[in-house]
Amino acid sequence: MLPLIGIIVVFATVFGGYVAAGGKFGVILHALPFEMTMIGGAAVGAFLISNSMGTVKQTFKDLGSAFKGVRWKKDDYNDVLALLYSLTRIAQSDPLALEAAIDDPENSPLFTKYPRIAADHRAVDMICDTMRASTMNLTDPHQVEDMLEKQLDADLHHSHMGSHALQNMADGLPALGIVAAVLGIIKTMSAIDKPPSVLGGMIGGALVGTFLGVFLAYGFVGPLAARVASIKDEEQQFYRLIRDVMIANLHKHTPNMCVEVARQNAPHDLRPSFVDLDAALKNLRKEAA
Repeated sequence: MLPLIGIIVVFATVFGGYVAAGGKFGVILHALPFEMTMIGGAAVGAFLISNSMGTVKQTFKDLGSAFKGVRWKKDDYNDVLALLYSLTRIAQSDPLALEAAIDDPENSPLFTKYPRIAADHRAVDMICDTMRASTMNLTDPHQVEDMLEKQLDADLHHSHMGSHALQNMADGLPALGIVAAVLGIIKTMSAIDKPPSVLGGMIGGALVGTFLGVFLAYGFVGPLAARVASIKDEEQQFYRLIRDVMIANLHKHTPNMCVEVARQNAPHDLRPSFVDLDAALKNLRKEAA
């Protein structure tokens, strides 16, 4: 919703101010199709040249997330803490039952109870692989934390490929606008014998190219790149929460303490309250009894 509001504000203030100052849309509308073809086409072509097919696909997917917002909501944080609480309880009381759950998470009632988390292979793999490693005597908390931190950093770097591609496009758009403007000036110079009224319109049309390049870069593509990067950073906090519980479990903290440590590190606006989480954990204990 906010990106759409932002787009409306950009258009309203830029073009509203232009009209209020006495500007005429005729020159812009006449030149717009041609300038947009040159600038937009060159930007898309450069985007395809500089990125792999995987990055291209991810960028289009990330553009959708820029309008949808962050994937993980407050209820998801509550659910993942409840899931991790159940798993750490079993890990400390019945390791054999834990092995059955992490070896086949797709059919485990512990995971299927939370379908949004179960559908995320990254979260499931992170939980199962870390707990599986602990059953193979990889129990040094510092070693596991270092391993998980490297994995999270690599995943974050990969998730930013789309935002980097968009930012590179934004950086190139002003220069492409100049290219379009120079071509317009070349066209104008070939008609130097025309009357001033005609030359003025041609020069104005050429300057539309510069305007479009800067306008698209700083009004749309650059902000979208920043929005995508922000979303990826925020979504990463969900996986860092999983890491916090895994490490606390290896330190032999109680299940309640494991999830409380992670809860405190959750983003403030998405953090489940102590009361809500405690109620969810009490229900889990009743179900297990």
